[in-house]
Amino acid sequence: MSVWEPDEGEVLLARAPVTFASGAVMRVSGMRWFRDQDRHDIQGELVGWPAGPTYTAHSTSGTIARNTVKGVAIAAGVAVLAFLSAHGGNLTGYVDSGDGSDTSSDDPADEVEDFPVIWAAQGTVARTLPWQLDPGRSSEKRYRTHAVVTDRRLVIVGFPNVKGNRYRVDDELLWETPRSTIERVELRSFQASRDVKIVFTDGSWCRLNSVSRERLTQFLIEPPDFIPLDSLTPAQRTTAEDFAEAQAPDAELPLVTRNPCGCFRVEVLALSEVEALFGHSGLSMVMDGNGTELKHMEYHPEDLRS
Repeated sequence: MSVWEPDEGEVLLARAPVTFASGAVMRVSGMRWFRDQDRHDIQGELVGWPAGPTYTAHSTSGTIARNTVKGVAIAAGVAVLAFLSAHGGNLTGYVDSGDGSDTSSDDPADEVEDFPVIWAAQGTVARTLPWQLDPGRSSEKRYRTHAVVTDRRLVIVGFPNVKGNRYRVDDELLWETPRSTIERVELRSFQASRDVKIVFTDGSWCRLNSVSRERLTQFLIEPPDFIPLDSLTPAQRTTAEDFAEAQAPDAELPLVTRNPCGCFRVEVLALSEVEALFGHSGLSMVMDGNGTELKHMEYHPEDLRS
């Protein structure tokens, strides 16, 4: 059994379960599509992908067609939309679309009328994503996929799902891309989903879902400004290092960030703490400027948001 490890000098920041997202409103419920910039179906062009289900969006009467194909999969009967997706606009950082009904979506072309989870022209990054992310081709009952975030790259790993064992992880590296290829990250919360849209610098994008979305995106949206241990006061460094030593034997060096409250968040990750169900939740504590550990009732969670 092996867990994916970063290279020497590379900092592991987060690990969370992830799959391609699925439509929520009736017209696209439980469905997803793979599109080029002209909204053509491209799943039959994705290199190395096995055949999977094809979908036709619900009609106004609520009917649905779903067929599993054995050859090249081309979606039939998909409605041709009158306008293209806005790709999330020209915003930087991230966008939270908010919760609401299908009538309040700020991106109806991609959330109500259609539901692309890959949007990619030929030769773009999103076309290289692994098929194992697709719930229609790879059931979580048999195989799970996690996203791993480091200070250098975004990685997708996969492993067989062992029923009843939340800790058993035997990673296979499926895909990776440097952080420099990621232009922005958008939180998509339409219909109370936990989706995230990752837009690459070449204009392609993907829409993923994670039960641990905040864990996945907190370091992906913007790389944190970690405080070097030798920049801490002796008392602060002692508290941080003592906390790390009290965790798992393979715990990494503590990652320290300063928060708006003037306090410091200390987080430790250890490969031995990776779980099949939830990835890595992180081991953390908060200390004040004097290096004294604060209890939960001594600070408000909002104080820790940068």
